Amino acid sequence: MNKSRKIANETKNTLIAERNARCAKKAIFTAVTALCVASIAAVGASALPIAPVAADIKSEGTAVLKNVIKLVGGGVGAWGVVSLIEGYGNDNPGAKSQGVKQLVAGVALIAATGIVDAIFN
Repeated sequence: MNKSRKIANETKNTLIAERNARCAKKAIFTAVTALCVASIAAVGASALPIAPVAADIKSEGTAVLKNVIKLVGGGVGAWGVVSLIEGYGNDNPGAKSQGVKQLVAGVALIAATGIVDAIFN
């Protein structure tokens, strides 16, 4: 009787942990999405000059593009961290591998904007 009760408790604890992991993943995804949308809106609003000239449009356009690429890189990197946490939590090597790939891709996108900026400025 004790053995079956112990197995039932372990199953219950596993289900609770999985549910908590799903809720945490949804919360992180929602927060990252909201931050990305807010940042894109702020960058777009700040990039609208009152009386644009050709040079200002080019510089503002490249600044907005770099910021958007950085935001996408940050989102991909954050999603990679979520996948890593999920992979380690569930002991899933596939999720760990995917998380590392996403994290590296996000960091590479952010670094690429800095490298391009250093080369062309």
